Amino acid sequence: MLDSHFFSYADGTLCCEGLRLDGVAEQFGTPLYVISRQSLVSQFKAFEAAFAALPHFTCYSVKANFNLSVIRALAAEGCGCDVNSGGELYRALKAGVSPDRIIMAGVGKSEQEIEYALNSGVLLLKAESVSELRAIDRVAGRLGKVASVAIRINPNVTAETHPYITTGDSKEKFGIDEAELGEVFGLFRSLPSLALQGLDMHIGSQIFDPEYYVAATQKLLDVLDSARSLGFDIKWFDIGGGFPVTYDPQKPATPIERFAEKLVPMLEGQGVTIIFEPGRFIAANSTVLLTRILYKKRNHVGKEFFIVDAGMTELIRPALYQSHHEVLSVTRREESVVADVVGPVCESSDFFARQRMIDNASEGELLAVLSSGAYAAVMGSNYNGRLRPAEVMVDGGEAKLVRQRESYEQLVQNEI
Repeated sequence: MLDSHFFSYADGTLCCEGLRLDGVAEQFGTPLYVISRQSLVSQFKAFEAAFAALPHFTCYSVKANFNLSVIRALAAEGCGCDVNSGGELYRALKAGVSPDRIIMAGVGKSEQEIEYALNSGVLLLKAESVSELRAIDRVAGRLGKVASVAIRINPNVTAETHPYITTGDSKEKFGIDEAELGEVFGLFRSLPSLALQGLDMHIGSQIFDPEYYVAATQKLLDVLDSARSLGFDIKWFDIGGGFPVTYDPQKPATPIERFAEKLVPMLEGQGVTIIFEPGRFIAANSTVLLTRILYKKRNHVGKEFFIVDAGMTELIRPALYQSHHEVLSVTRREESVVADVVGPVCESSDFFARQRMIDNASEGELLAVLSSGAYAAVMGSNYNGRLRPAEVMVDGGEAKLVRQRESYEQLVQNEI
């Protein structure tokens, strides 16, 4: 989706915060991620305004985009971080986020990662199984610490989204089943190095209907009542993220205010601090992927192809999720054509758009793949020996390099 506040055309050329993207590509090369800092901040502030009535703590889900400059921009606005691995924790700390503003999730945290989190002093460790609780107790005991823990409950709510990004269904790997709660509460009574301080859920991503959140939140509130009846002092109530954004203008996302209208009355007055974990909501439309048309060709049945220098190694979502990303010509053209926009990777799934009406740009010209701020660079790879692109952040008319383009030497630097 084209965020008209921060990405718009001026005199026929696509700009980011008023800065011409053809000039940015000329300076930094392609493929290139261009991030609008003001878009990130604006989305965060919109989220905060929607839930201002609640005592809450918003933790940006680092897995969406873990560039240090993205994390820093949000931390400067008071946002915390939700991390899912030791590597993401390292990034958040490296970006200057205070450990007591970091929560750590992950269905398969190793004991080394648990130790790293405890020694770092994170606010909460979110546990997703009985076995993990025992592991946290072992590690904390060895370190002479008491771990502040939230248990992630699987509410068995199946949201209408892509099956690969639904996480609150009992068929999926995430969270502790409701049937195990008796055993879990008993463990906190018997294991000396655990302190139950939070409840957590996450039902998926790109969830357009607030009623799925309502159903799952009610289940978590029931668990809160049960925990309190057993004497546990629950401070944190984490309902996760997954709030939707618009990728396809024909399928606009439900406004965040609609979610707040449903959730605020349920959560206010509960005597807990609500934790939110938006990632995609903040980052997705903050970034475009600039790519140059290498070749154009038409086959014997008249099918048009735009072959570009970016591919599934830079944005795998169309191949993995069959997701829609708008593709625009950086320089507007009067004539349009129906074409496939495809990359150079040796896979038939290497495409950004199929049979899409787009501006009939020429070889050597630039295209912009929109909504590339979430689950793009972070899911990138070196498949086919591809070099990871540079990343640039635009702020107030200035473009700053925030990740250098990889070199061939870096492809093999860790090999022996």
